[in-house]
Amino acid sequence: MSLLDVRVPAVLLRIDRNPFHHGTLGAVRSLGRAGVEVHVVADSAASPVRSSRFVCRMHPPPPVGASAAEITGTLRRVAAGIARPAVLIPMDDASAVAVGRLRDELTPSYLLPHQPGALPERVADKAELAAVCADADIPHPETLIPDSPAQAAAAAWQLGLPVVAKWSRPWLVPAGTGLRSTVVVHSAQEARELFLRAEEAGSRLLLQAFLPAGHDRDWFFHGYADRSGAVRGGGTGRKQRAWPRTAGLTAVGRWTPNPQVRALAERLTASLGYRGILDLDFRRCGTTGRYHLLDFNPRPGAQFRLFADTAGLDVVRALHLDLTHRPPPDGSPRPGRTFVVENYAPFSALRPTLGGSELAWHAPDDPAPGRAMWGLWALHVLRKMRGRLGGTAPAARPAAARVVRQAGGPHADRAAEPAELTPVTKVTESSDDEKASSC
Repeated sequence: MSLLDVRVPAVLLRIDRNPFHHGTLGAVRSLGRAGVEVHVVADSAASPVRSSRFVCRMHPPPPVGASAAEITGTLRRVAAGIARPAVLIPMDDASAVAVGRLRDELTPSYLLPHQPGALPERVADKAELAAVCADADIPHPETLIPDSPAQAAAAAWQLGLPVVAKWSRPWLVPAGTGLRSTVVVHSAQEARELFLRAEEAGSRLLLQAFLPAGHDRDWFFHGYADRSGAVRGGGTGRKQRAWPRTAGLTAVGRWTPNPQVRALAERLTASLGYRGILDLDFRRCGTTGRYHLLDFNPRPGAQFRLFADTAGLDVVRALHLDLTHRPPPDGSPRPGRTFVVENYAPFSALRPTLGGSELAWHAPDDPAPGRAMWGLWALHVLRKMRGRLGGTAPAARPAAARVVRQAGGPHADRAAEPAELTPVTKVTESSDDEKASSC
């Protein structure tokens, strides 16, 4: 008998137009290898995913900036063609938020975890996450949300430059604007200028205290919280290489047991009553040794296949098993295993590891996506190089800034000045497609 119920197909939804999302390919392969019929609703024009032998059919995604009605219409058309209930798996934050909002409209065509529809949106919102961590007593960077350009500049000084700047809802940042979901800000003037682009970004700007990167500091946790609340199919991993360096996606990751990180993840999941797949990012503070939650992604992380155990269980398979009422298999963890994204870490992909490794793109039983990736990636890099020839110089640091210090914050020992800054959200250190370098 197959591990999964092959009578129940799966639909992967990705609204983000990133053609090089290797996590989508990982989900296609994980389910397809188990005999599940896999449909992908995503932009496939320049994606290696479309060439996988495990894709049953590619479907056009909703348009950029689609309304709830348009997303519902797209998914209903796919469901009508499949003609039986399917497991629906959002593969990016925009999809997870939309599916959470539309859960009532999408059932019974789709099988989904039972949880409050607003919860994925709440944890994915970087500003809301600060309050979530405070409620659950999870360490998180001190976070300020300015209401004006002057407050943005003041907040940068208050937190202590450099600081991390994030858009609270990064899935709303439009492509082609030069805006990034997360950047490190080195001057109050940079913070002021970013605030002026909030309308263009589509969400609020928030500033967080910065924690430098370092050896053994970046960690992640992947898991699936089933109907009983038990977390399965994942584990804790250490980010060995990132792209961009120190503040980007995991280019090389290693399955490394970390009881502290696991305990934080399970405590947060239980506190929220969260059900479904989750991908958490942590950074360890070099001074205190505490792990701070930086991001909560309510969907599979791109490197989720790192955590396939000896029975082949990963978070995507755990979801399918749970929603089809099948018990998970008895498997053992495989610590030491590595995951490598070849286009970001090509030399690491050539080095064998003691615990075994999995490549993001190449697979012996599905070689076409790996071959397609290199040709498409070469064109992508060429376009990027051409686009950067006309770059602009960074903004200069202002001569001075005067703010009121926030009592109890990590920089509260600095001299206070009589300027006014009203933090909308604050979480102190006593309470964690781009990841922040913050504390």
